[in-house]
Amino acid sequence: MELLLIRHGLPIRRELTEGIADPELAPDGLAQAALLGRYLESEHLDAVYASSLRRAQQTAGPVVAGRDLELQIEPDVAEFDKDSPEYVPVEELKANNDPRWQAMLDGTMEGMEDHEVFASRSIAGVDRIIDAHRGQRVAVVCHGGVINAYLSHILQLDQGQRGFFYPNYTSIHRVAAASSGERSVVTVNETSHLRGSGLPMGLFQKG
Repeated sequence: MELLLIRHGLPIRRELTEGIADPELAPDGLAQAALLGRYLESEHLDAVYASSLRRAQQTAGPVVAGRDLELQIEPDVAEFDKDSPEYVPVEELKANNDPRWQAMLDGTMEGMEDHEVFASRSIAGVDRIIDAHRGQRVAVVCHGGVINAYLSHILQLDQGQRGFFYPNYTSIHRVAAASSGERSVVTVNETSHLRGSGLPMGLFQKG
């Protein structure tokens, strides 16, 4: 089967004193999601999944639109900060040399899930989707940490290394998954749909 792991669009910044932040998409994030949906219009999809977080579900909306499909929710592909009271886009943290940037890399940020627990959970969630859709093409809208964890798993990289690469907003990462258990990375960071848009793509680029 062909698996499309897709990172969500740009969310708003939200910092709470209590509760869970779970931010929605920023206007630029909604525009990114719309371009993603148009980019994938020509591809047949047998199922579309999203994590339990709002930013992933909003990004998945345009992917599902116009298809005879219902968006399916898989909580285990939610990000490691799913229970955090704050969400600040990593570009802002890095640009401002915010100490929370290093805390995120170190795994010590408030509300952050233990990395081994997170990696195990997210890999199991993706594999469960693969097992349910043999011979099909499935899109899973999730998060940068989940994509890092799963590709690290395939490439047999050290799972203790949080974030070995940076998935751009609404980027597509294709994996070929055989029923025998073999996994192959086909593409990484597809962002053709953002080229020429002027929208932010990630740490260093605009479309």
